[in-house]
Amino acid sequence: MNDLKENNIIVTGATGGIGNSIIKKLYDSGANILATGTKNEKLEELKKKFTNIKVLKFDISQTDNIENFIEDATKQLGDKLDCVVNNAGITQDNLAIRMSIEEWTKVININLTSTFLISKFAIKKMLKNKKGKIINITSVVGHTGNLGQTNYTASKAGIVAMSKSLAIEYAKKNINVNCISPGFIKTAMTDKIDEKFKDVIISKIPSARLGEPEDVANAVIFLASSHSDYINGETLHVNGGMYMA
Repeated sequence: MNDLKENNIIVTGATGGIGNSIIKKLYDSGANILATGTKNEKLEELKKKFTNIKVLKFDISQTDNIENFIEDATKQLGDKLDCVVNNAGITQDNLAIRMSIEEWTKVININLTSTFLISKFAIKKMLKNKKGKIINITSVVGHTGNLGQTNYTASKAGIVAMSKSLAIEYAKKNINVNCISPGFIKTAMTDKIDEKFKDVIISKIPSARLGEPEDVANAVIFLASSHSDYINGETLHVNGGMYMA
């Protein structure tokens, strides 16, 4: 979409399958992108692949440094921030009665608390801009629940509720906060799923296939653009009909 040309956009979790697709779509749309992740080699690969992209290594679990991260990233983008895509997240699966407090806390802190803090400090920049877009990547299991993922599902459901509250607080300031909730997408994570279990998952998807990373990236492009200016506090489900809100 042409109206993303020259927009300054931060993408977290940029080096994974979905992150890579988001970067490509935004790059093709003419956006100025700062990609962040925890692996230097992966970030350097992105830099070689996409001319002029900016990269900044950062671990979002370092919550005390998130404000400085947003400050540094915004400076690299010319002191103007138009959009943030909160794509980074982790899983640490276990049955509830076996789940340690460390497994619970780590997932909640990285997936939910860090997303809140990135959004908070990005909104401060956007208020000066008098406009902005926050796009938070959640998950279908944040709506349905899932075996062995009480921590992950809680974090992803929390992102949805948090995003609604942020949208209410800042809609009058021309800042939109929305979520994208992917279903089962073809990534390195789903590649590890046993084929029999994968067949069970696909049997529950009306589209009868796993999604592609590009399906999520297309939703990001829409929510980052002016075509979504009157959409706020919503969750766009990208799951082939597996869950219908």
